[in-house]
Amino acid sequence: MTTSDNPSFFTSAAPARATAVPIATVRDPRLDFYRGLAMFIILVAHTPGNFLTLWIPARFGFSDATEIFVFASGMASAVAFGRAFETRGWWIGSARVVFRVWQVYWAHIATFMVIATLMATIDSTGLFTKNYTNSLNLVPFFRDTGQNLIGLLTLTYVPNYFDILPMYLGILAMMPVFVGLAHTSRLLAAGFVVAVWLGANLDILWFPAEPWSSREWFFNPFGWQLVFFTGFAFMRGWLPPPPVNRVLIVLAIVVVLASVPFAYFRILREVELLRDARDAIRFLTEKTDFGLLRYIHFLALAYLGWAVAGKGGKRLIATGSSFFAKLWRVVLAAIIKVGQQSLAVFVFSMVAARLIGFSLDVIGRSTAVTTLANLIGFGMLIAVAYTVAWFKSHPWRKRS
Repeated sequence: MTTSDNPSFFTSAAPARATAVPIATVRDPRLDFYRGLAMFIILVAHTPGNFLTLWIPARFGFSDATEIFVFASGMASAVAFGRAFETRGWWIGSARVVFRVWQVYWAHIATFMVIATLMATIDSTGLFTKNYTNSLNLVPFFRDTGQNLIGLLTLTYVPNYFDILPMYLGILAMMPVFVGLAHTSRLLAAGFVVAVWLGANLDILWFPAEPWSSREWFFNPFGWQLVFFTGFAFMRGWLPPPPVNRVLIVLAIVVVLASVPFAYFRILREVELLRDARDAIRFLTEKTDFGLLRYIHFLALAYLGWAVAGKGGKRLIATGSSFFAKLWRVVLAAIIKVGQQSLAVFVFSMVAARLIGFSLDVIGRSTAVTTLANLIGFGMLIAVAYTVAWFKSHPWRKRS
């Protein structure tokens, strides 16, 4: 579709005409299921000293839960913002995005302040030998609070633990440009995405992470927008869904298995040649700028997830009346609910991970204790998701 086909797209005076491609208006359960799984994995990965981190996807391949979160966020954004762009025009759609940027920005600031305060409070008791403020590299913030408070609010001070939401902000800010280009020419939009990604990987496009060094944001939004807008384009129908066939399934499995020797620490520890090879291709697997092999590995995983879930996610839903079928339906509903409320759940998990880590420091990290701590953490994420969904339903507006 071009602007000449749809002249009202760049105005808000009149709704846009119907297009040949249906506008996604309903969340796909597969989207929320996999994004919910990513939330649980992120909690595990952020909890210090958690033995389950040995079993997360990042240990067995180039991509990890971050790719799932960003890709699914791109798909969710296509649902959340796509209709506003199409029916109300580019300006109103962009305003909708700006409002979301505002929400995510303050979620980032609040997350930082809460966690920094918690760490400082624990250290101020003098009861623990570990310096929790230093564990997150927050000593510079408290040492020069004035300068770094300005950096925090302007996103020029982004400590590593707090880097996902700023990356998400940067990508959201690019969405109006991407959508505007796509309605002129989808090829032009694809060229924009690839050019920006190349700019990141050539160290041309990046943001500073702290005012006293040349360190950049750990997650460069100019690189990570590639996977975000891939998900966006799939959800809008700008990219056709891949067919499910034996050849592609085998190819995806080969890609996933081939990456294991270059990522699994036990293999790397024993084979020096593989360690050298991993170092040689590091620029292709780099997380900061989103290296090409990360993208390929994630697409292979995503395809397998697409094939496993089945059309409309029908294979995720257990049929029958057995105990295990009923239990799985309860678990599935909880995972999907977490995926639907991912921003609130993610912000909470950032705080919960530090509190769980602190609790394990005090109690100990036996297998039983750590397993229980993870289960409690998962339960808290589910509780937060259902609570946020209840508030979003505006129960005070309903008649008793």
